[in-house]
Amino acid sequence: MDRTARIDFSLSPGSGLSRRAFLKFCALSASLLALPPSAGPILADALSRARRLPVVWLSFQECTGCTESLTRSSAPSIERLLFELISLDYHHTLQAASGEAAEAARETVLKESAGRLLLVVDGSVPTALDGAYSTIAGEDNLSQLRRCLEAAEAVLAVGTCASFGGLPAAAPNPTGAMGIGELMQRGLVPRRPLVNLPGCPPIPEVMSAVLAHRVAFGDFPALDAQGRPLAFYGETVHDRCSRRGHYEAGRFAKTFDDVGARSGWCLLELGCKGPLTHNACSTVRWNGVSNPVESGHPCLGCSEAGFWDKGSFYRPIEAKALAAVEPDTAPAQRGAAVYDSNCVYCHDADPASLKTPPNDVPALLRSGKIRSHRFTLEDADMQALVDYLKEAR
Repeated sequence: MDRTARIDFSLSPGSGLSRRAFLKFCALSASLLALPPSAGPILADALSRARRLPVVWLSFQECTGCTESLTRSSAPSIERLLFELISLDYHHTLQAASGEAAEAARETVLKESAGRLLLVVDGSVPTALDGAYSTIAGEDNLSQLRRCLEAAEAVLAVGTCASFGGLPAAAPNPTGAMGIGELMQRGLVPRRPLVNLPGCPPIPEVMSAVLAHRVAFGDFPALDAQGRPLAFYGETVHDRCSRRGHYEAGRFAKTFDDVGARSGWCLLELGCKGPLTHNACSTVRWNGVSNPVESGHPCLGCSEAGFWDKGSFYRPIEAKALAAVEPDTAPAQRGAAVYDSNCVYCHDADPASLKTPPNDVPALLRSGKIRSHRFTLEDADMQALVDYLKEAR
């Protein structure tokens, strides 16, 4: 076996990946990217015809959590689908080759795919002591990044460390760690189109959907001011939080094991940073199962720049900071918050489209006859929901 060969994860006809699974992946990706329903088949057709995208994945000051996140995705495993779409030519965690053979493989693809490869980076880049804090095959990270960017068409910064410096850049930042965007702004590396996918680690589906968009359409989805895809980072964790109804009702857990915590009340007073954190954790659950807040732990704000230095993870957000992003909610908005937190996952976002008469909703929700209605609402929340549905008709 030639161990200098590139990594080929393409799927053979007998690999078990069905057309149905592929179409399901495309429909999910289109939905996550906030594309219209008609985009699913278009995405599938584009992906089936597209040439595999050459990818070089560099890992610098990191914990391998971003790679672990991608490879821990739910079935059908996202990484198998991705490797049908991309040619992952270098990834020192996943590749079989090692030592000189691995470095030779990277240099070969940089030469052969110059100007059209996608560079994926996870981990921050140390700049102190001329980069001596982290080297690969005797070359410092900054020098290697600079050379790879020369050959890249675009770059994907995966994880908060690559996006904003992350934990390695926390004060006093002895290694001079920086994210890719800051390095570009300072003129330390060549500028290329950049997409940031922060998170510690980022959600697997976020990575796969952005890559699928790039392969199918040749560009990245719409971005916010920090270079993050709006489809995933356009709302805060708080906006769609499953505990939002309790927040609106003023029900807050005071300790991690009090009655409120066991009843699923809001974790704001335990230091939850959800109102300040832009990420899709509340809607794109980890492995389709849950997220930290649903599991009983406050959001740490890991997808925001400087989240570690902002710290105070178990202290409530200061009132001034909270007021800037979350104005007082009028009573009339309480029902809307209950609907958005519990109902929009199965029903239309427009409550007027709900066919059930509002007065029949409480009995239906409490009947136990519908499996998706496994959540419970306090009497006040239930009444707010009914009033909201009446106003919408």
